[in-house]
Amino acid sequence: MQSYKDKTELIEEIKTRYHLYDQEFDDIKEAEKDLLKPGVDKTPSQNISYQIGWTHLILQWESDEKKGIEVKTPTPEYKWNNLKGLYQSFYEQYGSYSLSDQRELLKKQVNEIIKWIESLNDNTLFVPEQRKWATTSAKWPVWKWIHINTVAPFKNFRSQLRKWKKETDTE
Repeated sequence: MQSYKDKTELIEEIKTRYHLYDQEFDDIKEAEKDLLKPGVDKTPSQNISYQIGWTHLILQWESDEKKGIEVKTPTPEYKWNNLKGLYQSFYEQYGSYSLSDQRELLKKQVNEIIKWIESLNDNTLFVPEQRKWATTSAKWPVWKWIHINTVAPFKNFRSQLRKWKKETDTE
């Protein structure tokens, strides 16, 4: 897994990967947002709904912990062994939004994540067991949770969108 020397590097990588990911939606028509193509496991709407869902969750975990609320990851309704159900809930929750509205919502949440990172000291960001919600048997520091919910899927899902568009172009 990629690592970062400091929070500035993490923030820059999030901004870069988010921008490249978001650009992939520029030439996807609203009428095509729910089309499923062979060889691609998500529609464009599902793709971005997944991103909205996870970025929302990570922000919610942090917000709840700050309020003294016990955080159950990934959610009280879904356990780690039922991520398929969680993803379906993201598609249902955000899939009715227009693609433009989905993009705007994700942009807002990415900006919130960046502000949150800026507010954290290096210890909180890079040392394990600084947040209860981030303390698992894997002992990941907060930055890894942020990375796997932003940078990593922005890269992977950008590739999926490109494949989806290629499938669209060949029909």
